[in-house]
Amino acid sequence: MSTTLLTADELAPGRYWTRERKAGAVLVGLGLLAAVVFGLIAESAEARFTLSDDAEGAALSINGKIGAIVFGAVTVAAGAGLLAGVARRWFNVLLGAGVLGFVLSFLCWQVAGSFMPLVDTASGSLDLAVPLILGALCGVLCERTGVVNIGIEGQLLMGAFGAALVGTMTASVWLGVVGAITGSVIIAALLAVLAIRFLVDQVVIGTVLNLLALGVTGFLYERLMQTDAAGFNTPPHMQNLRIPVLADIPVIGPVLFNASPLVYIALILVAVLHFGLSRTRWGLRTRAVGEHPTAADTVGIRVRGTRYLNVLLGGVVAGLGGAFFTLVSTGAFGKNMTSGAGFIALAALIFGGFRPVGALFAALFFGFANKLAIYLSAIGSPVPSQFLNMLPYIATIIAVAGLVGRVRAPAADGKPYVKS
Repeated sequence: MSTTLLTADELAPGRYWTRERKAGAVLVGLGLLAAVVFGLIAESAEARFTLSDDAEGAALSINGKIGAIVFGAVTVAAGAGLLAGVARRWFNVLLGAGVLGFVLSFLCWQVAGSFMPLVDTASGSLDLAVPLILGALCGVLCERTGVVNIGIEGQLLMGAFGAALVGTMTASVWLGVVGAITGSVIIAALLAVLAIRFLVDQVVIGTVLNLLALGVTGFLYERLMQTDAAGFNTPPHMQNLRIPVLADIPVIGPVLFNASPLVYIALILVAVLHFGLSRTRWGLRTRAVGEHPTAADTVGIRVRGTRYLNVLLGGVVAGLGGAFFTLVSTGAFGKNMTSGAGFIALAALIFGGFRPVGALFAALFFGFANKLAIYLSAIGSPVPSQFLNMLPYIATIIAVAGLVGRVRAPAADGKPYVKS
């Protein structure tokens, strides 16, 4: 009889509880919660998911109690698959199925006896995600070149202020966009100079710049906009751009092809940055500077110049996100109106693996959580409104806490480069 000796790593209790199994345990717990709790308290009434903005017309219907139990069981099954140690390549599929099952179980409980307009929900989720997409893309540009940008919140806020101020004074939407970009680039330039030239700790300077943007915009809002809103805080509204024929496609058309120009710009930028980072000389140099600046310098790449360029380009992108708040969403500037959107965009950046496409899907996830909170408040959900308003931030914490360990930031991220 032969005896097999186990190594210390194999004997360690942490070896069994891999990241996949931990996620599976969480999904099993959430699935049991959904199937038992949601299933017990859900009404035995139809939950209607309509394709129009009212209860009439085409709809997908399911009994609320049965749906809550069935979708909760889907989440349990997905979690059980992860606990069983399925191949790692199935991790994302099972994790996505589990999260989707839990969300659908929750919705069956909430929508039972009522209806949920799918097109309006999808369109609203996309609109709420646009500033997050643009903020996350700003972060991608900075982080992939080795500069940590905690100041996305400040850039969005300065962009929103600049759009309202310049847009009102010029009565032009597109000059308002230019004003937004200018305000955001000012913060980006400060970040670049202090982090790259003067080697200030990038996390600290990002936090300081957020406070600076909050103080400056708050002071000017009280001195200018509150005293003369007509002259300084009534920017023109950016109208939707409807694409003929495509906008008539059921479900998808009204969401993707009858939207604000900034929606199209955000989606185009995702594709452009994805292609640029992976297929162009600029992208190769950006990734080289973010991973190994010393090696990049030895082959003639200007490390500091590349970082300056990308941080300023990030300011341009974040400015577009700030413009969305005042020119599309609210129609006026308010103190601290971004309400932490920059930090959610930073979470989307991490959640998306520091990649443009990943950041897009993460931002859409957070946008849906925000839209869901608004919808549930409107239908008189028994869940307290304070908790519903916490949904986007809870989703942020869960996403980052659950997935940040799986994401590897660029090797030189946050490390100032000093040429030897």
